[in-house]
Amino acid sequence: MGVKTMLPSYELGFYALTVTCAVVYSGSGIFEASRDSMNRKAFRDGIKPGWHYFGRKMDVADFEWVMWFTSFRNVIIFALSGHVLFGKICSMTVPQHRAVVYMLYGVLAVLGSMGFVYLMIILSHCVVLYSVALAKQKWLCYVAGLCCLASFKVEPFSSWQSGFVTGAFDLQDVLFYGGSGFTIMRCMSFALENSERKEGIYSIFDLLKYNFYLPFFFFGPVMTFDQFHAQVSTRELRRKDDEMRNIRVHALLHVGAIIAVDIFFHFFYILTLPSDLKFMNRLSDWSLAGLAYSNLVYDWVKAAVMFGVINTIARLDHLDPPQPPKCITMLYVFAETHFDRGINDWLCKYVYDHIGENHDNIMKELMATIATFAVTTLWLGPCEIVYIWSVFNCFGLNFELWVQKFFQQEPFAKVEAKMSAAMSRRIRAVFGAANFWAIVLYNILALNSLEFALLVTKRLLLTGFPVSTLSIWFITYCGVQLIKERERILAIEEEKCDKAKAE
Repeated sequence: MGVKTMLPSYELGFYALTVTCAVVYSGSGIFEASRDSMNRKAFRDGIKPGWHYFGRKMDVADFEWVMWFTSFRNVIIFALSGHVLFGKICSMTVPQHRAVVYMLYGVLAVLGSMGFVYLMIILSHCVVLYSVALAKQKWLCYVAGLCCLASFKVEPFSSWQSGFVTGAFDLQDVLFYGGSGFTIMRCMSFALENSERKEGIYSIFDLLKYNFYLPFFFFGPVMTFDQFHAQVSTRELRRKDDEMRNIRVHALLHVGAIIAVDIFFHFFYILTLPSDLKFMNRLSDWSLAGLAYSNLVYDWVKAAVMFGVINTIARLDHLDPPQPPKCITMLYVFAETHFDRGINDWLCKYVYDHIGENHDNIMKELMATIATFAVTTLWLGPCEIVYIWSVFNCFGLNFELWVQKFFQQEPFAKVEAKMSAAMSRRIRAVFGAANFWAIVLYNILALNSLEFALLVTKRLLLTGFPVSTLSIWFITYCGVQLIKERERILAIEEEKCDKAKAE
């Protein structure tokens, strides 16, 4: 049935009220657990002194978040401010050479932060993959690229390369593996796009300008080479209407998100609480469910802030970078689940869509998802928890197609055709609610721990059955209906915009 199916306003109001009450109730349980566990010995490493005047300590269990706003804060501000300054001067004076300026600044920043040896390692991989790209053979580009990626993700090759970088500082490992991994993905994109080019080849300087664009170098997102090359080669730099205003608004929203997370971490210890399973057993099923959901929402916020800041810099440079990830609250299908839209776009273009084509054939879809998650596993770094995460999410993506194909058969198709569009939407939302929790449970494997995921699954499906299971399912159903309503409104607005453009 169409996405524009409408439900009565009183029904949607009931759904909104139900979800709001459930979130408040679950949040109150997490707040009480956080307050009661503030001084537990088991949480000593994850909770540090915070706002003394409020009598609250702060959850500091997330290494990345703490790193960005302590040891890496000044580096980020200094490096990106310099990039913006030089980029602005270049855009005003010699816009045709701005890509070269970006490259030179990026090379100097990498050299200054990581040293000469690291720069030579990165350049050697660039030269190797550029040489492979000259053959214009896609299979060779894939093999060479994945082998180079494995050399940074698989032992003993990873330690062997990192051993060349002398000296040590707090961020060395993070910058080493971040810059190396994203470099290989960019080089593979370059090689594959070069293979598609019918006439001539791209130069080695095109690859270097693409790879050493500093805002994307260490932490992404990955912008495919064809998009980057087309945008950075534009000589006439013009802003769209209200573009600078939108950039300022997004910058303020990111600052607001950072402040909100800081406040949140003083009152809700969503990252430290799951580390003590004995304490978790004391919580209610509602609090556990809320804790699992909050972990995914926080990881989305973290990704949105990181990529949002980087994307703001890229927009100042007249680029159109990959959008931040779609909020987990707005998801109920596996096909849209991702925390890095740049990597997702890369995987879809070069692996998933390339093999799966239109994604209607069950066997092609199975092969496409297996290949996609195999590359993703290598990208994340092969280990037991990544294997489990990949298998479950690969299964979830295929299971969606299997269920869809199953209910397209007779007699289900006839039954749905006879019922009203509103009733069809309600039935689909019931399945969407189950899918929503499958997404949550499958992804907290990687974001938290296998033990915590098993505990939540056991409480929600076994010991909590039927009361907790059905009630949380119903709450999630209400949430999915609100998501569908938002999708309906966006679809109508998009249709109006298309009509206005056509006229």
